Amino acid sequence: MAKPITITTVEGRIHLVRGRKVILDRDLAELYGVSTRALNQAVKRNIQRFPDEFVFRLTTEEADTLRSPSVTLTEAEANRSQIVTGSQKHRDPRFLPYAFNWS
Repeated sequence: MAKPITITTVEGRIHLVRGRKVILDRDLAELYGVSTRALNQAVKRNIQRFPDEFVFRLTTEEADTLRSPSVTLTEAEANRSQIVTGSQKHRDPRFLPYAFNWS
């Protein structure tokens, strides 16, 4: 049985980028139970369904800021599996994360 998604789980994955509340592709994919790659492929295949105000790619600087160790982790983020978070440390730098508007 799938683990229920709690408000705390979702809140811990929301970031403020460009003045918008967003959730990153890796976190959205995990919430939907799919791989980040599968989610991003679906977005690319259906980009006309995703307006610019809903989904955008992070810049290198934005992605680096979100990966920075100085960012304070919430309890939910701190408890995430190293396998899940570790794989993101090695994400191909050519493919910057998508950010999905959460407001």
